[in-house]
Amino acid sequence: MSSFGDPVVISCSISGVIANRDQCPAIPYTPEEYAAEARRAVDEGASQVHIHARKPDGTPSYEVEDFKAITEAILAEVGDVIVNYSTGAIGIPIEKRIEYLRALKPDVAALNMSSMNYAKYSSRRKDFVFKTVFENSFDTIIEFLTAMRELGIKPEHECFDAGHVANLDPLIDMGLLERTPLQVSLVMGVNGGIRPTPRNVGFMAEQIPGGAEGENQWQVIGISRDQWKLLGASLVLGGNVRAGVEDNLYLPGGEMARSNGDLIAKARQMAEDVGRRAATVAEARELLGVPKRERSAA
Repeated sequence: MSSFGDPVVISCSISGVIANRDQCPAIPYTPEEYAAEARRAVDEGASQVHIHARKPDGTPSYEVEDFKAITEAILAEVGDVIVNYSTGAIGIPIEKRIEYLRALKPDVAALNMSSMNYAKYSSRRKDFVFKTVFENSFDTIIEFLTAMRELGIKPEHECFDAGHVANLDPLIDMGLLERTPLQVSLVMGVNGGIRPTPRNVGFMAEQIPGGAEGENQWQVIGISRDQWKLLGASLVLGGNVRAGVEDNLYLPGGEMARSNGDLIAKARQMAEDVGRRAATVAEARELLGVPKRERSAA
């Protein structure tokens, strides 16, 4: 359980690859727009930003130059913040996704912890909006993890079900995961993953090595409008939280967010309502075990 005044690391996923501006005008495309959204998020309490790159026309990008331009624009705008890159993709070679890690060395990179069905279903249409198989075999995980260890990048272990959390166990036993604390994300609300209930937040958190109150750090990533009840459960149980337009476009009352800052402000308010507070970037680095690094103009 959290104690009064405990800091909470609030992360912001600034722009995913599924939603577009037809669904939410706040989704950034250009580096300058990413920087403006990062500014709004950091001003409201975010200490970590998760980046899916886009080209200025809004199409998803896995190119070094696009990640570089976005990252440089964000850091020029906000100064210090924990930079976290996505590595998840379907149909993009692993080597391509490792290329931008190697070139730019973010503080943190997401590491998806199991293969799964990945889908969005519409009860109105009585059909899937999309459905695919998200490949994250142990071979893929180990390849990413080996590269991250070599580059000094902290993995963020994204787990969509309880068994995904258990996939940490052999990696720890093999000595591939040595840096503590681990950073574990419980992703809830995707068809194909665990049901998005507060009870399941506690269940998944207890699967983390050392349990919910152990030395490892964990956060909840709630997808769609179920997000807010899931973040609330995480805050009460001592976890961290992520918000942002990748995960959910709406505030609890149903109104669309005008920016990532609106979503982060609500997450911060929820933390304060249960007696916690947003961690500073320096505090978040210490909690997550992510030292500040000097970035060269790669």
